[in-house]
Amino acid sequence: MPLGDPHGGDFEYTDEGLPKNITAVRIPTGDLDTSIGFYSDLLGMEVVDRKDAHAVLRREDAVILLVVSSHTGVDTGFYIGVDDPYALHRRLIDEGVVFMVDPEMGPIGVYTSFRDTDGNVIRAVDKHAVESFF
Repeated sequence: MPLGDPHGGDFEYTDEGLPKNITAVRIPTGDLDTSIGFYSDLLGMEVVDRKDAHAVLRREDAVILLVVSSHTGVDTGFYIGVDDPYALHRRLIDEGVVFMVDPEMGPIGVYTSFRDTDGNVIRAVDKHAVESFF
């Protein structure tokens, strides 16, 4: 229930304060160094902050927060946007990455899914197909 203006006037909500995008995603890891290696070496992400229990990695608009946790191997539920899911698949297969789904057409374009070094499921989708929705 809106509180309105505390001085008794009418109040009109705008879209201010509503979500604009997903700023970052949190991924659990049992071994921060190994995870940083996976995301930086294989996915080209840059470490922009590092502490004992977490690290922040970035590549273009993608930001990942790796957090040390005893609960890993989760389905993250998110998709990273890539130029070509087939090229990503080839690249990561050559590095021994385990894939859950080979590239195929999904509801928002061609996607694939794979496991990181902690067994977390990560998906990648053709960002151009997603952009065409908007």
